[in-house]
Amino acid sequence: MKRRIVDSYSDIFATFKEFKGETLEKHVEKLRQLDQLIPHSATFFCVTNTSDQSFEYVSKNFEPAIRLDIDDMVENGMKFWWSRMHQEEMNTWLQSLKDLMDFTMENIALEDRRRMTYTWNYRVKDGNETFKNIIQHTTPMFFDDQGKPIIGLAHYSVLEAHETLPIQATAKILNANDEYETLFYQMYGGQKLLVQDITHRERDVLRLLSFGNSNEEIADKLNISSHTVKTHRKNVMTKTDCKNTTQLVAMCIRQGII
Repeated sequence: MKRRIVDSYSDIFATFKEFKGETLEKHVEKLRQLDQLIPHSATFFCVTNTSDQSFEYVSKNFEPAIRLDIDDMVENGMKFWWSRMHQEEMNTWLQSLKDLMDFTMENIALEDRRRMTYTWNYRVKDGNETFKNIIQHTTPMFFDDQGKPIIGLAHYSVLEAHETLPIQATAKILNANDEYETLFYQMYGGQKLLVQDITHRERDVLRLLSFGNSNEEIADKLNISSHTVKTHRKNVMTKTDCKNTTQLVAMCIRQGII
């Protein structure tokens, strides 16, 4: 299983360039300084290097969030992290990564890739041998000569696994108003989600709504009219059979949609 995972991952992120050097070290040092100011929480971040499947930096919250040894994560890289993942989800997780990479290389112009961010989820066994849901958000930092992202800043949210979330993959782009808009979304697995039929635009409206934005503020961020925002909200309420906004946002958070 491990060999197949390594081979499949290497195929997805294949590159002729192994990225190391002073430029990367300067970025890591800035993140290390910032890390000292971040309070303890159930989230942590890593600088991921797909060219050699390593973690260039792992933040201090890794150990309290997941109760694993940070030295194992740094010294053994992604192979250590993969060894803790739920084996039944490996193939689906790899497919989600491949789909995100294929979408990026085929549909996103080279100059726009620096404004992309990606989200996917899976389960990892913590230090207490209990599986936790992991929501991973990764933003590219450096690219190889073909424009393939090879260094990323990854932010991990650790959630209790009271229910098994289907693996979902999302790609968003930062627009002119500094707001992320969904370009790609795919859910994997047989479980039918109530929010499965929500469109990309409706997904963006929901995310901004969960942050407390008004209809007018959402309209401004997404370059649409407030009337259109109201229409999107009404359509989502109908699709999900929710009675109010609070119920709607709670459902979307629980199902990993925003």
